[in-house]
Amino acid sequence: MPKLFLHVKPIRILTVLRDGPKYATAISKETDCTYSHTVKLLDVFRDFGLVDFEKKGRIKIIKLTDTGEDLARSVSSIVLKLGRLKEKVGG
Repeated sequence: MPKLFLHVKPIRILTVLRDGPKYATAISKETDCTYSHTVKLLDVFRDFGLVDFEKKGRIKIIKLTDTGEDLARSVSSIVLKLGRLKEKVGG
């Protein structure tokens, strides 16, 4: 599981979902990720209990579970802190 969350795209997907439920196409556009890769990652997230899929007609709406929200909040905090460290060293 740590390998999954040490990559940019999974982190971006989690942080995008913190803004509220979205459908897969919107997530893929916001994260600059292909639709198929986005869906694959979302399926893995669902298997870990981080997201729920809610079907509305032909569209699946994806939202974070409570566990997913906690993880997304933690990941966002880490990314923010790493950004600050990068600024300090002039990168």
